[in-house]
Amino acid sequence: MDEVLLARWQFGITSVYHFLFVPLTLGLSIVVAIMETMYVRTNNEVYKKMAKFWGKLFLLNFSMGVVTGIVQEFHFGMNWSEYSRFMGDIFGAPLAMEALTAFFLESTFMGLWIFGWDRLSKRLHAACIWIVAFASNLSAFWILAANSFMQHPVGYAIRNGRAEMTDFLALITNPYVAFQFPHTVLSGVVTAGIFVLAISAYHLLRGTHLEVFRKSFKFGLVWSIVGVFAVMGSGHLQTQYVAKVQPMKLAATEALWESADPAPFAIAAVIDEKKQINTFELAVPGALTFLAHDSFKGEVKGIKELQAAAVAQHGPGNYVPDVTALFWSFRAMVGAGMLMAAVTLLCGWLLIRNKLESYPLALKAMLLTLPLPYIANSSGWFVTEAGRQPWMVIGLQKVAQAASPNVTAAEIWITMIGFTLIYGILAIAAVYLAVKFIKQGPVDSKPDIPAATVKGATLWN
Repeated sequence: MDEVLLARWQFGITSVYHFLFVPLTLGLSIVVAIMETMYVRTNNEVYKKMAKFWGKLFLLNFSMGVVTGIVQEFHFGMNWSEYSRFMGDIFGAPLAMEALTAFFLESTFMGLWIFGWDRLSKRLHAACIWIVAFASNLSAFWILAANSFMQHPVGYAIRNGRAEMTDFLALITNPYVAFQFPHTVLSGVVTAGIFVLAISAYHLLRGTHLEVFRKSFKFGLVWSIVGVFAVMGSGHLQTQYVAKVQPMKLAATEALWESADPAPFAIAAVIDEKKQINTFELAVPGALTFLAHDSFKGEVKGIKELQAAAVAQHGPGNYVPDVTALFWSFRAMVGAGMLMAAVTLLCGWLLIRNKLESYPLALKAMLLTLPLPYIANSSGWFVTEAGRQPWMVIGLQKVAQAASPNVTAAEIWITMIGFTLIYGILAIAAVYLAVKFIKQGPVDSKPDIPAATVKGATLWN
């Protein structure tokens, strides 16, 4: 394995691990803020217990996100020094703004929120968690603004072999981030909603802390149903924009080798990348054209035509990303979303009929959905990043040109193994603490009954 491939693996492992925590931080910060606001408005102690319990899990998740995110920045200097040299003037600006605005706000007001219970006034304390929620999502905006330049460069000029920023306003109003940011935030909403639902379902199955987790379940249900359909809508709009600015990503994600008008949407396919054909395909005629153009008329360019155009524009080379991986990653994301929608709608229907707790299988199904938002988030992020290959910055710098020329494969292996082991240990510690907190429930609330009401109900079934 050469240095570029190893560097990609290392950054990919770090990014996926880090991104496990980011969406939950974005969504759960808002959830906790709303719960505490309900406590301030109603003076109902149940909402306070809810805010404290979910806030504890939020803090654990946030801590893991910070630790794993810091390492990513070191990668730019270690494994991707040519990228840093080429893009530093542009990429560094939003990263600096993220640290100076979002991270400082998060750190300061999170400390006030942690230690301010019963020391600050109720309204001031609630304001602290709202500022944390705002700063967390502002942090995502700055990061995505930097990433959006890599997907769709704007506001720059090439001088002395470097990309230099000429228009900061163009950078932060990049149309790509206008679609990417809402989709990311809404993914966080869904992740938080399913997280609240799954853990609430666990306690409902056991019959413990019912007062807290019945309200939490209702809250998570509304949050999830609204979020899952909103994220589908935002994803549809983002896909339409990708069709305009990154047609190769769309064609590869759909394994569309030949241009077509109208183009089919493949539900499943057996893909032969060497021969550039699908040997088997189960497709809906015209559906891809409709998704891309809101009409059953309109051409969607295929991989072969786009490859030829890229060679003509940028010179010889392979400009086709990993079609098979992109195809199935996209369907994993969509499939996970549809499963979440189905289970939440089922539980909502039972809840409206006051029969939810009479159907433990529905609660168990809700508990089993816990991995789905993480699968959807990781798959979606993979499509976003891998679909850009072989470009690091589309049209400006290829991945092979961005790697550090002086870092050896042995050095990357050592650091990759080291980071992976450390992350594994951190994951074990985080899961242990999370499970401990979840089983314990709200610390200032006694269980309704000492044993599970459903035989065999555990955290994982």
